[in-house]
Amino acid sequence: MIAQEPIADLPTHQVTNQVPPLLDYNLFDSDPGLQAALEREGASWARDAASAFGASIGSAEAIALGEAAGRHTPELHSFDRFGQRIDHVEFHPAYHALMARGLEAGIHSLPASGRSGGFVAHAVLEYMLTQIEPGVCCPITMTGASLALLRQAPTLFAQWGPLIRANAYDGSARPVADKGAATIGMAMTEKQGGSDVRANTTRAAPLGEDFYELTGHKWFCSAPMSDGFLTLAQAPGGLSCFFVPRWRPDGTRNPIFIQRLKDKLGNRSNASAEIDYAGALAWRVGEEGRGVATIMAMVNQTRLDAALVCAGMMRQCAVQAVHHAAHRRAFGKLLIEQPLMQPVLADLVVEAEAATMLVMRVARAFDADTPEEAAFARIGAAIAKFWVTKRLPNLSYEALECLGGNGFVEEGPLARFYREAPVNAIWEGSGNVNALDVLRALAKEPATVEALRSELEAARGLDPRYDAFVAAIQKSMRAGGLQEGLARRLVEDLALALEASLLLRHGPAPMAEAFIAGRLAGGMRGCYGALPAGLNLRPILDRATV
Repeated sequence: MIAQEPIADLPTHQVTNQVPPLLDYNLFDSDPGLQAALEREGASWARDAASAFGASIGSAEAIALGEAAGRHTPELHSFDRFGQRIDHVEFHPAYHALMARGLEAGIHSLPASGRSGGFVAHAVLEYMLTQIEPGVCCPITMTGASLALLRQAPTLFAQWGPLIRANAYDGSARPVADKGAATIGMAMTEKQGGSDVRANTTRAAPLGEDFYELTGHKWFCSAPMSDGFLTLAQAPGGLSCFFVPRWRPDGTRNPIFIQRLKDKLGNRSNASAEIDYAGALAWRVGEEGRGVATIMAMVNQTRLDAALVCAGMMRQCAVQAVHHAAHRRAFGKLLIEQPLMQPVLADLVVEAEAATMLVMRVARAFDADTPEEAAFARIGAAIAKFWVTKRLPNLSYEALECLGGNGFVEEGPLARFYREAPVNAIWEGSGNVNALDVLRALAKEPATVEALRSELEAARGLDPRYDAFVAAIQKSMRAGGLQEGLARRLVEDLALALEASLLLRHGPAPMAEAFIAGRLAGGMRGCYGALPAGLNLRPILDRATV
């Protein structure tokens, strides 16, 4: 909750040693790692826009919107007062306001803008938005990523592409013919299969040309208030990908019935639902029987976004912890001056910046048009998605603990981030799904092996501990390290090696040293802050000081 001016002194005591709320600051200008990534990865042209968005989203007004959106969850209205079925999801005005800020800034459309560095600019803006309220990032991500998929259906793309690319937001429930912008959701998984989408039973009956009629149930529909949905169903030729509009072309409602909204641990500002297709009109996208291959054009991009929003949340958690420690006194000193608190805070900052460097490097690979970078985007997105999403939950907890009891109450921002932290490890393929995807790529796509080798070799010779770590990975892979049961171990090592390579080449020396000493040399410890002695921590803490 945003702090208000006190109306009077308390009769029993004075309030002292409390930390001022972190408000009205520029999320871009105060983040040297993010600024460097924007320049390094090829989107320097977006610097002014990033700074302006950082100031807008860091304002006290925007922070209050994020808190309100997270507190007031969506409500499903199945019927209107006359008994007509409407399946309307009502959101708090704060949610709509943040959706408008993100879409008007072009977070969804930048990758399709044709500008060099569009993916990187997109990543930088979404990285900041998630620090205010992560729930709005899911529908924005799906809307932008849908463009890569819909290009496979030229007629459909010609109709919907301009609405999806529009830097505008219209959250009203009406046909897209009456709107100037559209958002897109996804409905893939079913009760019996979950991530095993080939077990789907939703049926797609051909109606002629590329039109079908869908009948079946979806266990998870992300953003059910969207104007259209990408989904999977069993056509005569096998599992296929379809686009399902919320409204039929004649302006009548498509029979998509929202059965209930999910009561989720986190991500509460965003709606997720169980839906029924009861003869819903749909357009096929891609070939019959190639639904999974078709949808992967979208999933690889949404995996990148799952990782980058986690990196953004890491940054916000670290910043909040450092801010608290810089103002709170305990045992005669500021917390940030306490010898045991310093390595904890520094370790959080190191983890956040390493994650940021990794996701921004992968974003650059999405921007490039060479086979080498395409291969790195393919493998890098899966590695980053696996690792960064798994590192956030413990980091958010450790940051929360830095605030003590103040961190555990819902009036502060960290409780909301802690509840949010696990979700991106689950969406767009769980950890095991992504680890197996990495294994499959390394075994069957030689270009991905070469792309990884090239990226890791770029830091060869900069630190002997790094060289030894990479050599051990290569030795393990030659000795049977591509076994399915070892996939998690391999992907973890590859993620650490990629982050170390980036820090050695581009990061501040104290941060690279802390990362390598704490993670590569002798292995990682079980908790943040268990760093070896003798590190220069003050420059690291300065990078998260607002």
